[in-house]
Amino acid sequence: MKSTRDKILQTLLEKPRSTINSLAEAVGINPISVRHHLTNLQMEGLVEGQEERHGVGRPRLVYILTDEGMERFPTRYMQLTTRLLSQMKDTMPGPVVANLFNQIAEDLVSKYANDVESMSMEERLNLVKEILSHEGFNVNWEKKDGQYQINEVSCPYYQIGMAHPEVCSVDQTLISKMLALPVSKVQCILSGDAQCTYLVQPEKIKKQ
Repeated sequence: MKSTRDKILQTLLEKPRSTINSLAEAVGINPISVRHHLTNLQMEGLVEGQEERHGVGRPRLVYILTDEGMERFPTRYMQLTTRLLSQMKDTMPGPVVANLFNQIAEDLVSKYANDVESMSMEERLNLVKEILSHEGFNVNWEKKDGQYQINEVSCPYYQIGMAHPEVCSVDQTLISKMLALPVSKVQCILSGDAQCTYLVQPEKIKKQ
């Protein structure tokens, strides 16, 4: 049986731009309870509220699923992505494909280039955690045995990575570029490990 929050998400998938009252009617609970669930769903980044004009008077508040909210539902995006990558690898030289994945990481890093210059190692690691979390990773880091250990407990690329392990270079390149240090991968979910683990020697940060 679906939970109330799942019913709200399902309703917004089928009827985007719903009001609190219409959601309450569809889900079968009172508007106050709907408002509470919507607040939590907004905090999780799954739902967004927008003002909408409907004639004379104050605009009403309607709700839609965010991109992250949409990803909670089965789609064919995975199949399409896998097919596109297969086509790329069949028609492009290996180094060109590898460079494309590296460029994805480079583009992400470029947004923060000015911010990281004055950051300490720990500040950079926290920023890496924030960026990767936004990309869908479950990340934590710790200082262990004189070096930093970055753990990705879950990976949003897992399904794609099983057929195209080259995608793993995106997060490794991002981490290395953000820290301006070499990064060693010692565990990988694709290899059957419980998590992906990267090790970084706490050397003096170099300028990019």
